Amino acid sequence: MLFIEAARRVVWGGLLVGLSGVASCTPRGGGGPAAASLPETEHPLRGAPAPEFSLPARGGASASPGAHAGKVVLVDFWATWCEPCRASFPEYQALLSQYAGRVVVLGISEDDEADGIDHFAAETGVSFPVAWDGDKGVAQRYQISSMPTLFIIDQNGLVRYVHAGFRAGDENMVRAAIDSLL
Repeated sequence: MLFIEAARRVVWGGLLVGLSGVASCTPRGGGGPAAASLPETEHPLRGAPAPEFSLPARGGASASPGAHAGKVVLVDFWATWCEPCRASFPEYQALLSQYAGRVVVLGISEDDEADGIDHFAAETGVSFPVAWDGDKGVAQRYQISSMPTLFIIDQNGLVRYVHAGFRAGDENMVRAAIDSLL
């Protein structure tokens, strides 16, 4: 049964990307918004304090935006079955390396099961905290509707940019958003 559900997600995710040209996936196969430039993406949390959370992350770490006050925090909601998510991870790792000590990346998995999360992180070569939002409570507070969805939080804990989807080149928009906050 889990295999059938996973296969359905891969097929729907691929169809959505292939047919619409939008590089985003949606939870449980629904339609999602198109990727937009970071400064123009509208979201109810933009300009508001980022909802706090703390989730256990792989390797014994913790994923909590509040633990990184004074730094720019990227909170990325993703899933193992989402191909744009797979493409975004190495780019976020590169940004983390570029902005060492000034930027933090937190990857929040919205998978239904935790199986495969550690493998996905290892396969994509990331060192940033990767956590599982098993009850989808964090995603609900952040009001996500597609994956990946990236929230860029400033040094004072305010959501400054929200970006849905990921395509090659989006890392340049993320970099520009980070630069505007540093």
